[in-house]
Amino acid sequence: MTDILDLISSRKSVRKYLDKHIPDEDLKKILEAGRLAPSWMNVQCWKFILVKNQETKDLLSELSIGQPQVKNADAVIVCVADTQAWEEAKITHIKNPALNPALQCENGILIRSLEQVIYPVSYMMLEAHSLGISSCIIGAFGSEITKVLPEVYTKVKQELNLNEKQIISTIITLGYDAENKETAKTRKNFDDVVVIKD
Repeated sequence: MTDILDLISSRKSVRKYLDKHIPDEDLKKILEAGRLAPSWMNVQCWKFILVKNQETKDLLSELSIGQPQVKNADAVIVCVADTQAWEEAKITHIKNPALNPALQCENGILIRSLEQVIYPVSYMMLEAHSLGISSCIIGAFGSEITKVLPEVYTKVKQELNLNEKQIISTIITLGYDAENKETAKTRKNFDDVVVIKD
């Protein structure tokens, strides 16, 4: 069995991909990893849209301030935070807003929804890496949050059939590494980020 810490340690962001298709079976495994991620109150306030169509990838690249890895990836996963997914949680027996994000203000629900999508994103990228497939998180793009490229964002949401309660949170590019460079992962020292209170 693969050691998860080894996967985390060796995973890197890749922006140049080979002209090689990812098997549908592997793409399904990656998406399944996202589906199985932890979810607060099991709301699962996410949606994953797999994009292989070149025209749509080109549009997503335009939305991503022209980042070439978006249109050059073999496949792209658009990760959506679905704020309306909390509606059912409003009627549960949990009436404390600290325990039930559905009872928070609109901004609180938005923040919690965006936060929740982080978990499946991480799971999907680790599953991809375990299959020998490289990835890159795209966070710089036009959206309700950045207020950049509103016309393109509207066009993308229409293309992906998303409503006003569904917000693009992250885009993941997938492909096979074209450069295969060895790069050391630079992170802060363990003691700089970890505090242990005995």
